[in-house]
Amino acid sequence: MPDPRPAPATGPAPGTGPASAPVTGPAPGTGPTHATATGTGTATGTATGTGTGTAPAAAPASRPGGFFTRAAPGRPGLALFLNAGDPPLDRLPDLVALLDESDIDCLELAVPFPGSVTDGPVIRRSADRALAHGTDLAAVLAAVARVRPGLKRLRIALLADFSHTVKGTAPGDFAAAVRDAGCDGLLLHGVPPRLRTAHYEAAHDAGLPLVTTCYAVSRPDAVAEAAAQATAYLYLVAHYGRSGTAAALDHDRLARSVAALRATATAPVAVGFGVRTRADTLLLQDLGADAAVVGSVGVARIEQALTEGRDAVEEFGSFVRELRGP
Repeated sequence: MPDPRPAPATGPAPGTGPASAPVTGPAPGTGPTHATATGTGTATGTATGTGTGTAPAAAPASRPGGFFTRAAPGRPGLALFLNAGDPPLDRLPDLVALLDESDIDCLELAVPFPGSVTDGPVIRRSADRALAHGTDLAAVLAAVARVRPGLKRLRIALLADFSHTVKGTAPGDFAAAVRDAGCDGLLLHGVPPRLRTAHYEAAHDAGLPLVTTCYAVSRPDAVAEAAAQATAYLYLVAHYGRSGTAAALDHDRLARSVAALRATATAPVAVGFGVRTRADTLLLQDLGADAAVVGSVGVARIEQALTEGRDAVEEFGSFVRELRGP
């Protein structure tokens, strides 16, 4: 899922602030929308809105173990992003079974919407294909409800855009619907500032774990809010840009950011954008992250299979085996 909001134009340059915590950037929710990130670029929007000010009261601590288990060396936590409906939703049972059997921790399943301005062409084309199949929120929740009971390990975090998917629905009703479908977490992008507290409270009242996001260069108040409100996991976006673009990970800055977040957040910390290979995931584990988030590169494999008339689920399975390693 894409985040239509651009990076702020002011503030110190990335990496110029204190080493103890990120120092500039948008408040939670003003960044990326799809909680995925392979390739590079801005990634997912958070369950928070834009703007600053006093953060809502801290969320309850996440359940023991969180979304990711700190695996043995060589087995970092993994979250994989896909647009629901690409491949079509009737293949979702095969996809989730594949991920469950491959010991993938989390599927970030996005409700597709058109015209993302921060996602690159791979994610945008994926959303367009899903929309062409008639994929909407009701269809996605129904599909999750069908597959969730059979899963042993895999957790499903729903990604949705407020304006395209949720606007006009009471926060409590939306949170209850996501919970009742069996989703293990929610990342809601683009919540208006005036509705941010209501969104937090509705999710907490429903017992629905939240994914929040911040950048590696976010302001301290944004980092604090993201850390306080994350009950599923905190998505640390490695850098600005469009998904699927090429950019190197800044190891030193990421290590400082991860350390600062792990010192304050009760939920696990997952890093995305610029994560493309198994070597990238191992590096993030070495830097202290609980998990890596991978998106565009896997979506591209699905697109390639569809273009060539091959089975998209089988191709995605090959990608997962490469990513997971022996």
